[in-house]
Amino acid sequence: MDKLKTAVIGAGKVGRFHANGYVASPYSEFAGVFDQIPARAETFAKEYGIKAYTSIEDMAKDGIQAVSICTPHPIHRAAAVAAAKAGMHVLIEKPLASSLEDCDAIIKAVKEAGVTGGTICQRRFFAPCQRIRKAIDEGKIGKPILGQINMFGWRSMEYYASDPWRGTWDGEGGGVLVNQAPHQLDLLLWYMGEIDELYGAWATLNHPELEVDDTALALIRFKSGALGSIIVSNSVNPALYGKVHVFGSNGSAVGVQTDGGQMFIAGMSSITEPPVLDLWTVPGEEDKLAEYVKEDSESFLSLENSTEYFHLVEINDFLSSILAGKQPLITLEDGRRTVELFTAIYRSNRDRKPVKFPLEPENGADYDGRKQG
Repeated sequence: MDKLKTAVIGAGKVGRFHANGYVASPYSEFAGVFDQIPARAETFAKEYGIKAYTSIEDMAKDGIQAVSICTPHPIHRAAAVAAAKAGMHVLIEKPLASSLEDCDAIIKAVKEAGVTGGTICQRRFFAPCQRIRKAIDEGKIGKPILGQINMFGWRSMEYYASDPWRGTWDGEGGGVLVNQAPHQLDLLLWYMGEIDELYGAWATLNHPELEVDDTALALIRFKSGALGSIIVSNSVNPALYGKVHVFGSNGSAVGVQTDGGQMFIAGMSSITEPPVLDLWTVPGEEDKLAEYVKEDSESFLSLENSTEYFHLVEINDFLSSILAGKQPLITLEDGRRTVELFTAIYRSNRDRKPVKFPLEPENGADYDGRKQG
């Protein structure tokens, strides 16, 4: 089997998920790491028996073909653009970037270099999430007419103190919208399609020490004519759940609880409840919900490490797509759509009015509306 020589840029907690995926992938020869802190890269390299590089360009010169960008969100652009210009394929952790300007710079660099880019949104590979997309594609719910996200969880101040970049505009680029919600935002867009108009608001309700949002909501009109709603929060203790629901023109409903139980924190905790369907009223299949929940739960709980497993699934999709000369399931453009969605909420809150799509970068000093919210 053909393999690509792979490496990680960013030797932090999430970098280890990618490293373990590259070690396990049949399409990968894991060979290197780069970090802005050389000592951290050296420690990481010794752990995996790989080479620590002092520059991104040196990785390419040494034959690295594909890299994962696992740095904090606001510096995804610098690493991704440098890697693409050096001729390497880039897989970028969610969100693709903190701003539309950065998204567009990454997409432009990848296209000009003729390499492949992808964005991590591994929840698309959850079995119940795939069931919903399949039901939509097969017309089982008619046309999607209403989409809904409810994501309630808790982040303590100890969480925000766990890394110096967390909870700040400059270091993280935002709060719950930028860091915790992108998975659900991606699923909503995957199911419902392009947005026409959005009205949104955000606040910091339960973490007065923070600069960034811990709660946000939005009302959406999709280009199809469908409607949608979003409410996400890091202000609810104890942690509860993350859900994405879709309602169809034939009166049916399908929905998934992507996250439940203890709030997942990369490198600090594990997923405690399996993702399951929590709505399924497809005509003729109303009695299948319990069967699907049992099947998907047993499959998920049988995994030795579910967090690393779904990173591996997406890494395999990304690398095999490169080898096959096709686009991966989750593209850079998909990643930009998620950034466009949360940017619209920030701008709508700032301007106190609805925002029309598509959005273009403002290239301002307020992170597309965040700092003036």
